[in-house]
Amino acid sequence: MSVMDDSKQLTARLSKCYSGAVYDTLREHGFENCVLPSDIRPIDDTQILAGPVFTVSGSAKPGISEGDALLAWTEFLSAASKGHVVICAGQTENIALMGELSAETLQARGVLGYVSDGGCRDADFIRKIGFQTFHRFYTPRDVVGAWSVDEMQTPIKIGDVNISPGDYVIADIDGVVIIPGAHIATIITSCEEVMNTENQVRTAIRSGVDPKEAYLKYGRF
Repeated sequence: MSVMDDSKQLTARLSKCYSGAVYDTLREHGFENCVLPSDIRPIDDTQILAGPVFTVSGSAKPGISEGDALLAWTEFLSAASKGHVVICAGQTENIALMGELSAETLQARGVLGYVSDGGCRDADFIRKIGFQTFHRFYTPRDVVGAWSVDEMQTPIKIGDVNISPGDYVIADIDGVVIIPGAHIATIITSCEEVMNTENQVRTAIRSGVDPKEAYLKYGRF
């Protein structure tokens, strides 16, 4: 099996999980510092986004020329890997780091979704095309004359969480969780076991079992 095929299978399995169960599993394996800041929210909270990470970092550069800003941005759009989730450490409080044409370009190139500590614009369009985007705020201001990409596929940090190429991410209505790439298969398998146990607890509760008894029997609640 190729690395790409393996990644597809892991992504498919991870997509059937949810962030709470993944976080519980990571905590039980000693990885508690894995949740991105709670103000990073989905443009569409009905979807689950999951997959391997493609990292981007950038910074504000007031006065950068239109050509230089857009050249660096389009180089990123060209480089973003198919079958991955882009995570962008943008270090900005007032600039949109995702918009209409960029979302459509990434979607057409097979990128699964986008997570950033920056802003988003053209939100109605992005929601309509179904390109799952997580961001901190909305603003019409874009990168032109203001911001530029610095690096791609290098370690980044958002909040207190370190993120590296090869890590995986799951993001949904509850938030964004980063999974160390070296442990992804173990975490997914354990998470599937957690969810199976939770289903047993749910069935027991619905059948009238006392919650304390259910917890003592299954060890989870």
